[in-house]
Amino acid sequence: MSKRPIEPFLWTLFSAGGVVAAVLIPAHLFLFGLAFPLGWLRPPTYEFLHGLLRSPLVRLYLFVLCALPLFHWAHRFRYTLYDGFQIKHLNKVIEALCYGGAVLGTALAGYLLMYAG
Repeated sequence: MSKRPIEPFLWTLFSAGGVVAAVLIPAHLFLFGLAFPLGWLRPPTYEFLHGLLRSPLVRLYLFVLCALPLFHWAHRFRYTLYDGFQIKHLNKVIEALCYGGAVLGTALAGYLLMYAG
């Protein structure tokens, strides 16, 4: 049996992470970084946000919000080092560190969301 390449899967994670990073994260930063602190919108109460966190759908959303941009970063950083700095001889080490970091961050986000609240 021939070995199937994992590269298409990594490009899919890169693309999905880019969409999440470009669309969802700026909305959260606007709301929680500008609109609520400056009084443009009434901020949600702690009890309301804590109640939202009990929903499995909200936890899944937050997991995606954390995990996919990590894989986007890992893929982008890997190719920046690989192509930009021309350190092709360290490709396996860079892959392991980049994607390993993304997997570790994803596992940590999953753990925290699973046992939050």
